[in-house]
Amino acid sequence: MDFLTVIQVLDSTVRSATPLLLACLAGLYSERSGIFDIGLEGKMLIAAFFSAAVAYSTGNAWLGLGAGILSSIFLSLVHGLASINFRGNQLISGVAINFFAAGTTILIAQDWFSQGGRTPSLEGAARFEPITLPFAEALRDVPFIGPIYYELISGHAILVYIALFAVPLTWWVLFRTRFGLRLRAVGEAPEAVDTAGISVIRLRYSAVIICGILCGIAGAYLATGLQANFTKDMTANRGFIALAALIFAKWRPWHALMACLLFGFLFAIETRFQNIQMLGFTLPVQFVQALPYILTVVILAGFVGKAIPPRAGGEPYVKER
Repeated sequence: MDFLTVIQVLDSTVRSATPLLLACLAGLYSERSGIFDIGLEGKMLIAAFFSAAVAYSTGNAWLGLGAGILSSIFLSLVHGLASINFRGNQLISGVAINFFAAGTTILIAQDWFSQGGRTPSLEGAARFEPITLPFAEALRDVPFIGPIYYELISGHAILVYIALFAVPLTWWVLFRTRFGLRLRAVGEAPEAVDTAGISVIRLRYSAVIICGILCGIAGAYLATGLQANFTKDMTANRGFIALAALIFAKWRPWHALMACLLFGFLFAIETRFQNIQMLGFTLPVQFVQALPYILTVVILAGFVGKAIPPRAGGEPYVKER
């Protein structure tokens, strides 16, 4: 494998990891506040549909992004209402959101566009085009540095850079601000937060809204950046893989970045290499395609070490009288 091929694989890794990273950070905010959310998949899916539909109708990718975020926030608020106010089972609420999004997107897409549950292809300003960073063209032919800057660092849609910037921003918010301290505290000991006169409900709703925003960006990137339209079940279980990455990262933002890049690398291998030689024989194509999901099972089975979630995670808070 030559140097240029390695750069291309790493470039594909970054693109594939972007929706996983956004969904993983979304789950991190929600679960740090004590709200488990396995509905990341559904939020991404409905955001992908509405972003593609609005972007096609208006010819503006930014309006599509806004529509995707709003649709994702709506489902987040539904999950918050069921989990926080009505103290329902958070896992069941998440599953319901996934089923709702999977069925609703196909139904509406068929009604609006009559293309078998798809949206028409996006062109021009209706999708997020790659951005060429300053001096990328000038440095293109410089040995070693040029291909890294031109192929790997430059040439991504703006949502990729937003996702990467969200990692240090999340770290700063969670570990260097009063809001982050309170958010982490409400996921560990909500009764102590309540005793201090801070609203547990407000903090948890803030977390699920942030979760909705990030899932909305992830879904919009899938439909208007990574691809150029919406297709049935296009999230392809990325929401569940993001949850596995979150557990692998043990609910820490920088570790989440590394975990998502690992999954993104496996997706890149799946896309670019169908015939891998190992120990004198060729690995089956199906095995290569299954690598991201195999790693998900390995992580969830606990083979990567013990991961301890927030202590109050998954438990509705009942205010003491």
